[in-house]
Amino acid sequence: MISGIRLRRAHIDLVTPFRTSFGVETARDLLYVEVSGGGLTGWGECVAMSEPMYSSEYVDGCEEVLRRYMLPLVHRNTTAESFTDSVRGIRGHYMAKAVLETALLDFRLRSDGMSLGTFLGATQTRVRSGVSVGIQPSIDELLGVVQGYINDGYLRIKLKIKPGFDLEPVRAVRTTFGDDLLLQVDANSAYQLSDAEHLAKLDEFNLLLIEQPLPEEQVASHAQLARVVRTPMCLDESILSVEVAREALDIGACSIINIKPGRVGGYLEAKKIHDLCFERGVAAWCGGMLETGIGRAANLALAALPGFTLPGDTSASARYFARDVTTPFILRDGHLDVPTGPGIGIDPDMDYLDSITDRADEIVLTK
Repeated sequence: MISGIRLRRAHIDLVTPFRTSFGVETARDLLYVEVSGGGLTGWGECVAMSEPMYSSEYVDGCEEVLRRYMLPLVHRNTTAESFTDSVRGIRGHYMAKAVLETALLDFRLRSDGMSLGTFLGATQTRVRSGVSVGIQPSIDELLGVVQGYINDGYLRIKLKIKPGFDLEPVRAVRTTFGDDLLLQVDANSAYQLSDAEHLAKLDEFNLLLIEQPLPEEQVASHAQLARVVRTPMCLDESILSVEVAREALDIGACSIINIKPGRVGGYLEAKKIHDLCFERGVAAWCGGMLETGIGRAANLALAALPGFTLPGDTSASARYFARDVTTPFILRDGHLDVPTGPGIGIDPDMDYLDSITDRADEIVLTK
C-alpha cells in the first residue's frame, strides 16, 4: 500500500554537449517521482527536456500537470494499470503520465519481488547497444567521435542530421568505416516533404533506416516520402500510441518503429506497441532520451523483449555522465546487462542523488 509520494528535482551535467536539429543540451534538468510504502520505494524518471523542442512537453510543465491533475488521482491502492485508466481523459502529457506510471509499476513489482523485465516478458539477459552521435562542428570531429564509439564497442552508430549537415557527414562516415558498420540517421523532424529527392540521395549509403525526417503531425506525408526514398522509414516522434503505430504501418508511413516509453505514456503502452510490431514482423528498437540510470534500467527491461530486433539507443552510463545516479551501466562486448532485481532492478546512490537535488517535495495523499 502506498504511504507517500515525493517529487524530486535535480540536475546533472552531460560529459559533452549533445547537438541535434532542434538545439544543444549540456545538462539534464531531472524530475523523479518516488512512490513509497512498507519500506520500499518505486522510482520513475521523467524524460522531458528543459524546453519544448523535441516535444511539446517540457520538464516544468510535466511537474505542473502532475501536481494539478494526475497526483490528485492517486490513492493508497492505486496501481499502474488503474492510474493509466484514470488519466485517459487527460489529453497528451505522455511524459508526465509515463513518469508516474513507472514509479507505480516499480513500487508494485518491488513489493511482489518481480523484475520489470519478467513482468513485460523479456527474453534476453543482455541487450545490444547502439549510440547516438550528435551534430558535430566539423566532419573531422565527427569521424573522431565515431571512431571513439566504435573503439568502445558500440554495435550501431546513429548520426543526427539536419539540412546542411546530412549527405557529406554520412558519406564521410560510410567511406571511413566501411559497409559493415551498422549505420542509421535521425533528423528529428527537420525536413519537409519537398526535400524528398534530396533525402533519396541517402539511399546510396546502405543505411539501416532514416528516423523521423518530417514533422510528427505529418504521418501521411511519411508514406509519400517512403515511396520516393528506398531506405527504410522509421517513425519516432509521430508514434504516441499503439493506435497511431497501427495506422502508420497500415498506410506505409514506416516499416520500422522506435519505441520510447516516455513518449507514449509509459511501459504498458510501449509493451502494446512492441506486441503489435512483433505480431506483424515489423522491426522495432528501444529509443533513449538521455536518461540517468533509473530510466536506463527500465528501458533495458523493455529492450529485452523479443520484438526488439535492432540495437537501441540505451547506451552505457559513461556515454552521457561522468557519474550516474545509480551504479553505472557498463558496455561489455557491445551489450548492456538487463537488471534482474525486483522492479527496475537498481537503486539510486542516495548520497550522490541528494547532492545534485535542488528540492524534494512530499505529496499528501488525500484518499
